[in-house]
Amino acid sequence: MRILKEKLSAYDAPQKAMQAGIYPYFRAIESEQDTVVIINGKKVLMFGSNSYLGLTNHPKVKEAAIAAIRKYGTGCAGSRFLNGTLDIHIELEEKLAHLVHKDGALCYSTGFQVNLGVVSLIAGRNDYLILDELDHASIIEGSRLSFSKVLKFAHNDMNALESKLKLCDNDRIKMIVVDGIFSMEGDITNLPELVRLADKYNASVMVDDAHSLGVLGEKGSGTASHFGLTDKVDLIMGTFSKSFASLGGFIAGDKEVINFIKHNSRSLIFSASMTPASAAAVLASIEIMETEPERIKHLWDMTAIALDGFKSAGFDTGKSETPIIPLFIRDDIKALQLTQNLLAEGVFVNPVVSPAVPKEDCLIRYSLMATHTREQVEISIQKITKAAKTLGILN
Repeated sequence: MRILKEKLSAYDAPQKAMQAGIYPYFRAIESEQDTVVIINGKKVLMFGSNSYLGLTNHPKVKEAAIAAIRKYGTGCAGSRFLNGTLDIHIELEEKLAHLVHKDGALCYSTGFQVNLGVVSLIAGRNDYLILDELDHASIIEGSRLSFSKVLKFAHNDMNALESKLKLCDNDRIKMIVVDGIFSMEGDITNLPELVRLADKYNASVMVDDAHSLGVLGEKGSGTASHFGLTDKVDLIMGTFSKSFASLGGFIAGDKEVINFIKHNSRSLIFSASMTPASAAAVLASIEIMETEPERIKHLWDMTAIALDGFKSAGFDTGKSETPIIPLFIRDDIKALQLTQNLLAEGVFVNPVVSPAVPKEDCLIRYSLMATHTREQVEISIQKITKAAKTLGILN
């Protein structure tokens, strides 16, 4: 224990950032997750949330969660495999399969657990996992647990993808795994070209729709729906902690594939099942999403205003075309300082700095909700632009 403590005590990067007054993490929010939150007793505009449909504080969602607690209690006290499956879990899985137009779906307790349990399982020894280099960390961690050969291709570069596919044995499983919307860059995977290559090289496709559900596709049903390619995508993954205002995740696909995952995925079998309140909240959120399409339209209206405003101010927003807007700063210290200065000015954003990204790609992650008003978006642009100019980020 002494050696462990001595070794880990040498890690002092957070303390140094705190001393410099630029530590931006674990900021305690004292209110509901909404367009305005309370931090240190002060109102702050929230532009760092993944609640794309703005449903975390919706009365119907909260009422559904409370009703589920009254009926089922607070937890399941076991895994889905044994005593932790409720009828509400099965109802949700049927609803999710219908939503993304697949035969079956399977719910996990978190989205991270989905990718960990599916990506590590789906390709075996001498098979191939082919990943976009900017795939989410949960996909990367899942691939590290797999016995398959892991190949990475340059971000959204279909020529690079084809070069990797050419390296694979034709008679082995080749699973291409990509994010639908990339969580930091805000760009959309080139799914039409990706599935063309998958067909050409007899590969399978898995799309992580964590940031796409509620944002892309018919009634918010995701990336494959957005491109009209649902039949060409073998597995669709999604999370509940973003548009669906809850906690958990799912995988959807053909019934035979789901049956295999259901009985072999270790992060499902050996983890407690998602709470009844979480499942009920997702069901209510899906219903609202499907019956109130104006939410998604407003989200995209606010996205257009924000992208235009930031570009006009001189920010580099990369290739983003979604409610996730990166503001490239390309200097770690300035990104952290800008985040702190903005919080003091009443705007919450998230810094993404090295080693999460290369130093030259560090950014501020600005994200929108369907409940943001035009006035809130315009105020945020004005404050972010002014703070960036003060720090010399913009001229």
